[in-house]
Amino acid sequence: MKVFIVSDLEGVSGVTKGGQTTGGAPMYEESRRLYTEEINAAVRGAKAAGATEIVAMDCHGAGGEWMFNSLIPELLDEACDFVVQDEWTEYTEFLESGVDAALFIGMHAMAGTRRGVMNHTVSGQVWQNLWFNGVLVGETGINAALCGNWGCPVLMVSGDDAACDEARELLGQELVTVAVKQGLGSQSARNIAPLRARALIEDGARRALADLSAVEPFLPGSPCEIQVEYKNTRAPDALRHRPGVERVSDRMIISRADDWWDAWRQFFS
Repeated sequence: MKVFIVSDLEGVSGVTKGGQTTGGAPMYEESRRLYTEEINAAVRGAKAAGATEIVAMDCHGAGGEWMFNSLIPELLDEACDFVVQDEWTEYTEFLESGVDAALFIGMHAMAGTRRGVMNHTVSGQVWQNLWFNGVLVGETGINAALCGNWGCPVLMVSGDDAACDEARELLGQELVTVAVKQGLGSQSARNIAPLRARALIEDGARRALADLSAVEPFLPGSPCEIQVEYKNTRAPDALRHRPGVERVSDRMIISRADDWWDAWRQFFS
């Protein structure tokens, strides 16, 4: 069984303030350890479920040399390979080879989610809202569509409770979710102690991988329209002549293609 771990930092227990997620900041090294150990918990659960190949992809943009490079290699479970990307959604080789299931670790809620800890949709982007064929999505939806494009279902999501609610609404109630903290606001949360959070993630991963058919791969639909509402007019200005992209208002574009992957690559590059 081949398992893909897609991870982010904001949804990890003990990570609550934005400064904890920035490379080189005083508390970043502690966050990296917490992050790596939650990934390890998912790896242990996957191994217990029979995984034979496990690859983790860091999706956290920490800046500088830490960009998509936040986990600590020497602490990582030896059963897990890891990918350091240069750009978000760049790495697809493992998915293209055929992956049985994905586990999402450390997820956060989409931009504008009340009580979603550090809620946003892709740091560094000036998006306000993002829709796939009319369905409002955040980073969980983007990564689920990336996996689904190659037939890989997402079977578990961990993060704060708002991220877990968002994931179940999008992917279905059979999805295993592990809430490691309760959001109280954008920079505040009631956190589960890390040791207990890791035990919950390990158990969740093991249970999720016991039934590979519990959740269908997420496919936004074909043909696909990706509608993006920006916070300002700069990006629509730059994209207005891109093939397949239509500017429909001052701050909004629609990218249209036969499938999600082509629609995504037309504007996100």
